Amino acid sequence: MPEVVPGFPDRIVPKPEHAAELKKRTLTNLYNARVNGKAAWLDNAHKALDAAVAAAYGWADYAPMCRGILRRLLALNLARSAASA
Repeated sequence: MPEVVPGFPDRIVPKPEHAAELKKRTLTNLYNARVNGKAAWLDNAHKALDAAVAAAYGWADYAPMCRGILRRLLALNLARSAASA
């Protein structure tokens, strides 16, 4: 927990002239921008993360996250859960 300094707010308070613009900065709007091709950095970050997850599991046949990979993760998690039970 961050330290609260007496006399200062316990959270960041935007300056009034920037408050309206900051209210538009939501995850929904960010992901909508990604879908519309306006947040390439976020798309690149997701691709890098997907590749890192695939490498961590030793999946050489990496493809962008899809139902097949999600099925593999579920099967792996179920197997680990059964082994630990």
